[in-house]
Amino acid sequence: MEEGSLWHQWSMFRSLLSILQWWGFNVTVIIMNKWIFQKLDFKFPLSVSCVHFICSSFGAYIVIKVLKLKPLIVVDPEDRWRRIFPMSFVFCINIVLGNISLRYIPVSFMQTIKSFTPATTVVLQWLVWRKYFEWRIWASLVPIVGGILLTSITELSFNVFGFCAALFGCLATSTKTILAESLLHGYKFDSINTVYYMAPFATMILGLPAFLLEGNGILDWFEAHPSPWSALIIIFSSGVLAFCLNFSIFYVIHSTTAVTFNVAGNLKVAVAVLVSWMIFQNPISPMNAVGCGITLVGCTFYGYVRHMLSQQQPGTPRTPRTPRTPRNKTELIPLVNDKLESKV
Repeated sequence: MEEGSLWHQWSMFRSLLSILQWWGFNVTVIIMNKWIFQKLDFKFPLSVSCVHFICSSFGAYIVIKVLKLKPLIVVDPEDRWRRIFPMSFVFCINIVLGNISLRYIPVSFMQTIKSFTPATTVVLQWLVWRKYFEWRIWASLVPIVGGILLTSITELSFNVFGFCAALFGCLATSTKTILAESLLHGYKFDSINTVYYMAPFATMILGLPAFLLEGNGILDWFEAHPSPWSALIIIFSSGVLAFCLNFSIFYVIHSTTAVTFNVAGNLKVAVAVLVSWMIFQNPISPMNAVGCGITLVGCTFYGYVRHMLSQQQPGTPRTPRTPRTPRNKTELIPLVNDKLESKV
């Protein structure tokens, strides 16, 4: 009995530790990226994203091939191009749009818009893939949409380009999540193996555009910046931390339940908003803060509803006495990635 109690305490401590280190890496990467764009005046989101992909490629190789901390999931060469490459393309677009939005809008606004991802995922599955969802799923999206609208119309540092980049980033995240269900069918990828296969492709996809569109600007920045070498250290450090973030996601997924992961993910957004406001002092109106809060509560409620529906198997009774009413085709449809939808 005592051993069971100690094991339970250790499990709770490990879960808490995994969540805290996930928060730490996630918030640090976001703040560092904003710092790079705003304080270092390195306004080159394609190049920053490319640095992240390069660091992630080397990091995943070291973890899997050198340190052997995670076994390699073998993928056929044909599947790498037929399945992994399209996923890498969407993955690349997702990261680039996120960094572009950080250049133009505050972290608080960007993070709130990213919380719109559950809604875009459901709508895309309904419109494009013709999937049907229970009314409870649609109802749980109402506070998310309402919170986003309130936050957008009360944002004091609103920028159309940054807003559109963040919004299309939500669509890219949703597309990546949905495509993973079909393209990666048969492969049980974790976050480390995902980075191992996708980051090199993403580097290849983004390398040439970054060089052509931002190369001359980087040279001018290098000559004009008072301490470019120390700034480059910060930029590459953000790439290393971006890989550590993926590793921390792998750790937290295996240490927590789906509900805990969902709640912790939304609290992480709140922490990122608070820390960014303390550092960058971007103005936030009271109604803007209310809109952000409504959005986060809506995301938590959506995750709870999704989890509860996933636990109800067709044909099983709701209570020991009352038989379960048979479902129709418009009811429960398995949703994508119960634990990891948009946290990467």
